[in-house]
Amino acid sequence: MNINIRNKKAYFEYHILDKYTAGIKLLGTEIKSIRMGKANINDAFCAFLNGQLYIRNMHIAEYHNASFYNHESKRDRILLLTKKELKKLQNSSEEKGFTIVPLQLFISERGFAKLEIGLAQGKKVFDKRETLKERDTKIELSRIMKR
Repeated sequence: MNINIRNKKAYFEYHILDKYTAGIKLLGTEIKSIRMGKANINDAFCAFLNGQLYIRNMHIAEYHNASFYNHESKRDRILLLTKKELKKLQNSSEEKGFTIVPLQLFISERGFAKLEIGLAQGKKVFDKRETLKERDTKIELSRIMKR
């Protein structure tokens, strides 16, 4: 049961400065859907509301075996971090140009859903071009090495 849902777009769009691992407050049907691999964090983002950090726009598909106790697929979910980490993230995210993005959703060894979030700064267009060039050169080198 190796669930590892990544946000590849985040690494292309942002410079990741700091990484944190946060727990997520979920319902029973949500964790079952995540264990089946039916979640998407590509369009998700994190925001502070009333002093708590929420992940918004994260899609967790409805659990097909649930009856009328099913969950909403795109509801706001609370992220569980220590007070010190929350304070640090809130101060950093209030600065201009910084945001908090989800990077990876995984299941811990104890069976809990965890979310790796990153404090990020947006890339400029020329930085994105550099990333594409580096990726292309890596692919070319690997092709040459195979021959």
